Amino acid sequence: MSGGVLFVHNNFPAQFADVARTLVARGVRCCAIGSETAPGVEGLSIARWKLNRGTTPDIFPLAVRAEADLIRARGALDAALRLKGHGYDPALIIGHAGWGEMTLLREAFPNARQIVFHEFFYAGRGLDIDFDQEFITTTEEMILTGTTKNLTMALTLAHADAIVSPTPFQASTLPQRLRPGVRIIHEGVDVGAIAPGPAEPFQVPEGPLLAPGTPVITHVNRSLEPMRGLHILMRALPRLQAEIPDAHAIIIGTPSNRGYSGNAPEGKTWKDVILERVEGRLDMSRVHFTGPLPHARMLAALRLSTAHVYYTYPFVLSWSLSEAMASGCYVIGSDTAPVRDAITDGINGKLLPFFDVDALSAALIGACRAPQGYAAQRVAARQAAIAMFDREKGRAAWLDLIKEVAGI
Repeated sequence: MSGGVLFVHNNFPAQFADVARTLVARGVRCCAIGSETAPGVEGLSIARWKLNRGTTPDIFPLAVRAEADLIRARGALDAALRLKGHGYDPALIIGHAGWGEMTLLREAFPNARQIVFHEFFYAGRGLDIDFDQEFITTTEEMILTGTTKNLTMALTLAHADAIVSPTPFQASTLPQRLRPGVRIIHEGVDVGAIAPGPAEPFQVPEGPLLAPGTPVITHVNRSLEPMRGLHILMRALPRLQAEIPDAHAIIIGTPSNRGYSGNAPEGKTWKDVILERVEGRLDMSRVHFTGPLPHARMLAALRLSTAHVYYTYPFVLSWSLSEAMASGCYVIGSDTAPVRDAITDGINGKLLPFFDVDALSAALIGACRAPQGYAAQRVAARQAAIAMFDREKGRAAWLDLIKEVAGI
C-alpha cells in the first residue's frame, strides 16, 4: 500500500508518540521501525530490527560509533525491506538521526520524503564533553571520539527534506550550513493535566510522610549522575540543612554506573561516587532517594516542591524541566545554554553558575525562608511552559510540517 508515514526510532514511539497516535486516529496508514525492545504504539504495526553482530574487536577506536551506527542502519534497512515486501511504500519517513537507523532507508524507499528529528550534534569541545573535569579528565581521544560520533548523523541530516529540533540550543549545535530552515518543535507535555494544584501529604518510599508546607527541594535525575548536576546539589545541601532544620530533599532517579556522564569510576554508581564526596556532612534522614516513581507520584512531588533544582551540562533539555515548569515550580537552574532557552533569571526562575555551590545553597535557603516571595516566578514558569512546551502546539506544528513536506 502506497502512502502514509513510516516512523523510525530505536525506542519507538519516544518523541513521536503524540504525532503517531494523532495520525493513526486520523486514519493515516502508519508503520514504524524500531529495536526489539521498542514499546510501540497500539494500532500501529512495527517492524523490529535486531543486532546480528557487535562491533569488530580491536577496531580503530574512532570508528567504533560509526560501525555501531551502520550495523543499526543495516538492521533498519532489512526491516524496511520486509515492509516493502508486504507492499508498504510510505510517502514520508519521520525518524531520529541519532543512532544510524535512517542512514540507508532511501535504498528501500527512494521516493519517500524524510523529516529528520535532530536532538544533539556532538562536539569534542565547547559542549558536554569538556564541561566538567572533576570525575573524568577530558583527553584528546575523548575529544576526537565526540567529534566522530556525528559521522552517520551528518549523512542522515544532509539528505533530509526537513529537520526538526526541540529547542533553539539543540538546533544551534548543528553545523552552520544545516541550521537554516530548521523547525523548532518540542514534542511537548500535557499542560492541561500537568498543572499547579494543592499540595498533598507525600509518602516518601521507605521514609517519612511529608506534610504540605514542609520545605522540600525536588530534583529529577534519571541516572543520578553529574551530567544533571547531582554532585552540585549534594554539596549545597549541608548548608541548607544547617540553616533550615526541617528541610527535606526528594531526589528522583535510578542509580546508574553510566548515564550520559560516561562510566563511573571503579564500577560504582554515580550516586555512590557523589555521596562519598559529601560523606559525614549530610543528615541522610532528610535526603530521600526515591528511585524511579510512577508519573503521577512524580507530579505529586513537584506540587509539594518549595524549589526544584534543574542543572545540566550543555546537552539536551530534559522533559522533567518542562513538567516542573508546567507544574508551577520555582525552578533554580544552571546558567547553561539549554536552560537559558526555558528560564529567564528573575522572571520565571533563577539561573546560577553551574559550579557555584554556595550560590545554590543560598538560593535554596532563600526559597525555604520566604516561599511566597517566588509566587510570581511560579506563575511565569507555568506561562512559559504553556508557550514553549504545550503538546497541542507541538502537535499542530508537526501536522503543518507533515502537510508541507508530504501533503499528508
